[in-house]
Amino acid sequence: MITLNKEIELKGTCLMDGKESIVKIIPSDKKGISFYPANSNVEIEAKPQNVISTQHCVVLGKESQHIKLVEHFMAACAFAGIQGLNVYTSSNEMPIFDGSSKVWLEEFNKAGLTSQVSSEMIDIASPVYVQSDDSSVVMLPANSFKITYCVYFNHKDYINRWYTWDHSKSSDEIANARTFGYLRDLEKFQKAGFSLGVTKDNTIGLTDDGGYTTELRFDMEPIKHKILDLIGDLYLTGINPLNIKANIIATLAGHNLHVEAAKKLMEAMR
Repeated sequence: MITLNKEIELKGTCLMDGKESIVKIIPSDKKGISFYPANSNVEIEAKPQNVISTQHCVVLGKESQHIKLVEHFMAACAFAGIQGLNVYTSSNEMPIFDGSSKVWLEEFNKAGLTSQVSSEMIDIASPVYVQSDDSSVVMLPANSFKITYCVYFNHKDYINRWYTWDHSKSSDEIANARTFGYLRDLEKFQKAGFSLGVTKDNTIGLTDDGGYTTELRFDMEPIKHKILDLIGDLYLTGINPLNIKANIIATLAGHNLHVEAAKKLMEAMR
C-alpha cells in the first residue's frame, strides 16, 4: 500500500470562491483517498458514487459536507501512484495553485513515498462505453495504456483537434497542463459566484480572436488538461487508470461523462 512518508500542510487560493484554503495531507495505512472538508469529522471517500456535482468542477459530498475541485489532486495521486491518504481542508474547496497537478506532485516528491510504485498493469475484461449526445468515453482492452482526447472548441486552434498520450511520453506535459475556459464567460460566471479565484497564472483564457490570455506551456495545453481531468476523475474508482491496459478514447466529453465512465469501469473490474 503506497502512501506518503510524512504529513504535508500547504495553503492556496481556491478557484471557485477565491478564498484561501489550508490543506493537511496525512499518510494512511488504509487503501483509498478520503477528504474531511472544513476540518469536519465527516469522511468523504473519493468514489464516483459520492460525486454530487460536475458543474464547473468535480464536487464530492456526504451528509452536510462537500469538497470541490478534487480532480487535479486525484490526478496527482494517480501520477505519483499514491493509494491511500486522508485529506483535511479548512474550507470546502481544494486550492487551485497554478491550475494543474504540478504543485501537488512537487509536494508528494518532497515528502516521499512509503514504497516503490508498482509497474504491474491491469486487464479489463470487456470494453467500457458511455455516451451522451455527441460526447463519449470508450475504454477498449489493449496491451498497454493509451489515452486519446478529441475536442471541438470555439477557438481556431481546437476545432476537431485531438492528442494521444501514453507512457512513452513525459507525464509532465499532462500533469503540468493548466485549466482553461472561454474568457467571454468569466464575467458571467463570477456574477453567479463561480471562478472568483481565476487569474492569468492559474487559468488559460481562450479569447474570441483565437488567442490566449497567457503564454502556453506547451502545444495543445488545454487538450492535455482534459486528459489530466479524465485521469483524475477515473481515479475515483480506486483503480489507477495509468495502470490499466486499455485504449481510452474521449470525444467532446467533460466531468459528467468522465464520472459515468468511472462508474462503468468499477462494474467492469468486478
